[in-house]
Amino acid sequence: MAQTGKTERTFTNAARRTQIVAAAIEVIAELGYTRASFAKITERAGLSSPRMISYHFADKDDLMHQIVREVFTAGAEFIGARMAAEETVAGKLRAYLEANLQFLREHPREMVALTEIGPHARDAGGAPYTSQGAQEPSVRGLEELLSAGRRSGEFRDFDVRSMAVMIRGAVDAAAQRLRGEPGLDFDVYTRELVTAFALATRSG
Repeated sequence: MAQTGKTERTFTNAARRTQIVAAAIEVIAELGYTRASFAKITERAGLSSPRMISYHFADKDDLMHQIVREVFTAGAEFIGARMAAEETVAGKLRAYLEANLQFLREHPREMVALTEIGPHARDAGGAPYTSQGAQEPSVRGLEELLSAGRRSGEFRDFDVRSMAVMIRGAVDAAAQRLRGEPGLDFDVYTRELVTAFALATRSG
């Protein structure tokens, strides 16, 4: 019985954290980072008191880090699954681009929230994050993928670091257009993006 009670509390706590994160994303996307107070997040989540947020998160920074972790994890899982379904390196690159754009289009609030959080985010040492630092894990992954394509002969000889930075930059440029005017036709952009990098990397 004790173990059952503990398991139920664990599920309840996880569900509450998910509820708080979802509410925080909505508030940040609508009002911006600076106006996203615990009081407003409490109201959006339908909670009785901001203390319920403080019970699960040490402070606002802790909550913001959880948002970033959850969004990045969800994106990585979605994109990784699409890439894993492809057998060729060229197919994996196409899947990477298509899945990135699809995830952006299907999660506009999350993307706006990340854009708002970015300038205020700090690493474990208290230093601010930079766009280059945030991009680096993705850029390194792309370098590995592009290098594999060169080794297999699917891709031509090119500087993988430069190409990886350009690919990541093209994806991030689409994310910045989610809340701008004029809007961006993501279907057209995806098609042109895939074509551009297929031509830029192909062998022969």
